[in-house]
Amino acid sequence: MIFFPNCKINIGLSIVEKRKDDGFHNIESVFYPVNLCDVLEIRPNDAKQDCFKISGLDIGNTSAQDNLCIKAVNILREEYKSIPYLNIHLHKHIPAFAGLGGGSSDATFTLKLLDYLFNLRIEEEKMLSLAARIGSDCSFFVKNNPAYVFSKGEKSKDITLDLSGYYIVLLKPELRISTAEAYRGVVPKQSGVDYASLPDIKEWRGVLKNDFEDSLFGKYPILEEFKQLMYKNGAIYASLSGSGATVYGIFDKEIEIKKINLPQNTFVWQGKL
Repeated sequence: MIFFPNCKINIGLSIVEKRKDDGFHNIESVFYPVNLCDVLEIRPNDAKQDCFKISGLDIGNTSAQDNLCIKAVNILREEYKSIPYLNIHLHKHIPAFAGLGGGSSDATFTLKLLDYLFNLRIEEEKMLSLAARIGSDCSFFVKNNPAYVFSKGEKSKDITLDLSGYYIVLLKPELRISTAEAYRGVVPKQSGVDYASLPDIKEWRGVLKNDFEDSLFGKYPILEEFKQLMYKNGAIYASLSGSGATVYGIFDKEIEIKKINLPQNTFVWQGKL
């Protein structure tokens, strides 16, 4: 059985406060699904253990047991002990350390694929709870609809936002920014943005901002250069996604990205929203 876990972008991202109980941060943002997808295949096996394989883009020196897909399997097995040993093959098209939620999506789609494969009939609220145990962004990919996201990122409310007809370009330099590194440069503050009811996309440039840009653009100037490059080539809105290191631009028409001079080894993807 094969599923295709997609990524997301952040439309605005406000870090509003540091939590006293667990040290995490409360955020506000809008997550929007994007059709850049990994490939996830899961089959039962006759071995005495799970067999996990990753191909495609490099995700760094992460052991199989540390991968969120395996974490998802283990969490699900706590309640559904009938799940047999598995062959899991994850082919990566979504870059790691990119602020696109690729790992979170892979994990949640693992839950969804196992639910389908073994006819577990997990109700939506329970699936949301299971996903939240894996990671803060995972719950979003249960419904996989545009959503206002808050708390640590594990809570969300569906919103009416339709960007179909627009085009998106993703640019990621050969750079890896950990979430911990990104948060070290942040000063939390209230957003003043009504993320549950965004204005027209043509007004976003003056209203919405990713708070990580303040520190990361100074540390990694290529990110700000990519953002300005988007606007120079006609983007309606451009931003860093998540804690980086991907910058995206939204356009009202397809652009000829191959004609833009980019640094060597830049990850480039464009598609329709």
